[in-house]
Amino acid sequence: MPRTVVIAGASGFIGSYFRRRFLEDGWQVRTVGRDASADAQWHDDGAITKVLNGAELLVNLAGRSVNCRYNERHRREIMDSRVLTTRTLGRAVAACAEPPSTWINSSTGTIYRHAEDGPQSESSGELGSGFSVDVARAWEAELAAADVPGTRKVPLRIAIVLGAGGVMSPLRNLARLGLGGHMGPGTQKFSWIHVEDLFRSVLFVHEHAELTGPVNAATPYPVDNRELMSLVRQSMGVPFGIPTPAWLLEAGAVLIRTQTELVLKSRWVEPRKLLEAGFAFQHPTLAGALNQIAATR
Repeated sequence: MPRTVVIAGASGFIGSYFRRRFLEDGWQVRTVGRDASADAQWHDDGAITKVLNGAELLVNLAGRSVNCRYNERHRREIMDSRVLTTRTLGRAVAACAEPPSTWINSSTGTIYRHAEDGPQSESSGELGSGFSVDVARAWEAELAAADVPGTRKVPLRIAIVLGAGGVMSPLRNLARLGLGGHMGPGTQKFSWIHVEDLFRSVLFVHEHAELTGPVNAATPYPVDNRELMSLVRQSMGVPFGIPTPAWLLEAGAVLIRTQTELVLKSRWVEPRKLLEAGFAFQHPTLAGALNQIAATR
C-alpha cells in the first residue's frame, strides 16, 4: 500500500517540485489548495479532513509570496495566507480518526535577527523584529496552538530556496543586465538551501521522530552577498556586474514592487538539529548548487 502525503500549497515553485518528487518516490500525493485541481479547497473543512485522514505526512507550504511591497493589503494577505491556513489544517487534523503522524509546517529563517556576527541555531539563535518576524512568530504560534495530540508538529525554518525558478530568476535577470554586482554593503549573509535538499530534509524530519520543535532548513555553508552575486555571474558566464548601493536598491525596489529586506537582511541560519541528527546535504556549496541549477535549465 503506498504511503500518503498531503501537500498544502502545492501549486508554487516548492510545492510543485515536492509533488513531483514524492510521486517519483512512490508516494500517493493529495493536495489542499485554492485552485480547482486540488483534492480539497481551503474553504471546505470537511473535504480537508477527508484528504488528511489516513495520510502519513502533512506538509504545509501555503503562503502568499513576500516578493511585493509591504503595503497594508499585502501585509494582511501575507499574514492571513500563513496563519489562517495553518489554523484550518489544525481543525482538520483534530477531526481525523487517523491523523498524520507528522505535520511539517513551513516557517522561515527570516525569524532570526539580522546577523553578521555569528550563526543562528535553533537553540542559540536570537529572534529579530519587524513585519516578517511578526509573521513568522504568528505562523509558529498558530501551529503550536493546534490541539492534535497524535501528531508531531515541526515548524521548518526554511532559508532562501534555490532551484530552477523562485528567487534565482530576479538575480539572474540583474546579472544578465550587467547589474549583478554586490548589493548594499555586500557583507550581509545569504542563507540558502537547494530545493532537493529541502525535500530530503522534510523526509528526514518525518523519519526522525526525535526531532521536535523548530528545525532550521539551510545549508551549513552560507555565503555573503558579494560571493553570491559573483557565483551567479559565473554560473551564467557574465564577466562583471555593477554593484548596487542601498539607496539605489530602495529606489529600484519601489519600481519593481518588492522589499529591499529580501536582499539586504543578513540571514545566517545554522542547521544544527539536522546536522546533529546525521543529515547529509547533497548540495552543500553554492557554486555546486548554482552549476546544477544552470545545467537543468
